[in-house]
Amino acid sequence: MPRRPIGVEGQQDASPMTLLNLDGYTDLPAGKIAAVVTYLEMLERPASPPADLLPLRAVTSPDLAWYRRLYAAIGLDWLWTSRLLMEDAALAAILHHPANALFVAEGTGGEIGIVELDRRNPADVEISFFGLVPGATGQGLGPRMMAAALAEAWQPETRRVWLHTCTLDHPGAVTFYRRCGFTPYKRAIEVMDDPRLTGAIPREAAPRVPLI
Repeated sequence: MPRRPIGVEGQQDASPMTLLNLDGYTDLPAGKIAAVVTYLEMLERPASPPADLLPLRAVTSPDLAWYRRLYAAIGLDWLWTSRLLMEDAALAAILHHPANALFVAEGTGGEIGIVELDRRNPADVEISFFGLVPGATGQGLGPRMMAAALAEAWQPETRRVWLHTCTLDHPGAVTFYRRCGFTPYKRAIEVMDDPRLTGAIPREAAPRVPLI
């Protein structure tokens, strides 16, 4: 069976690289978790966006503590941790960059959703984060927020809008994005430290993913 050597992110010693079995199972080192990542793209602006877009409020130079609280409220149970683990300077460099566009959706109880666009390549725009707080899901707000996100993402110079999701996200994520007009085009495997074991986030987060 074909096997391919892959490095383990953060590995500091000289131990042998993990071998990825392309036709079977691959054991992970202790403390690691893995996810299958699906990349999706949209190559044309939606022909007729719905009329009831969920209003989005642009946020410029956001406060880092506020951002981390909202990011965690939306994504902690899906193991969104990349922005939580960043040093302040690195996170500020992203969020305060003029090509990074951050939008917030608001409901009667306050902020309920986040959309983040990476426009560093104006022709190739990434929806880097998209999500609703748990209390706002299942109400039909997701398609309305995505329609609003796409209205912001598609500018005259835009030729592609893309995003990615993984098997740690909501199990209906790929189906949702396809219904919104995205087409899957690539898969990858992501391996990382389980942040619950490192103490970065509570051990109770994402209970559907077992702690090993």
